[in-house]
Amino acid sequence: MTRYHELKYRTFTAFQRRIGNPLVRRLPTQTLVETTGRVSGRPRRTPVGGRLVGRQFWFVSEFGERSQYVRNILADPEVRVRVGGRWYTGTAHVLRDDDARARLKSLPRFNSAAVRMIGAALTTVRVDLAD
Repeated sequence: MTRYHELKYRTFTAFQRRIGNPLVRRLPTQTLVETTGRVSGRPRRTPVGGRLVGRQFWFVSEFGERSQYVRNILADPEVRVRVGGRWYTGTAHVLRDDDARARLKSLPRFNSAAVRMIGAALTTVRVDLAD
């Protein structure tokens, strides 16, 4: 990772952790992914922008496996997703070989633009929802 990307990663993750995520998480219509903390074992809720397609929920992580919630998914793929105010349970899959930039074209426009602008290691995540 270049020095520029490292600075961008540190700046945006600090902002998200301290300001952005705590505020946005409170919005009743915000889409959230809830993982289990790999160290604490506690639920961790992260705002994401994605799309429900049939029984799958798709989203792109802007920092890939450096994102704490992706690391939590790799440790325990059982997650919950809140879409439109409703919670779903499912199993998350980190798709390293998926073309994340192409995937963003099928996801919500505003969030996709922000992820493209901020991101340094885009990675697709698919959540297979339970019946």
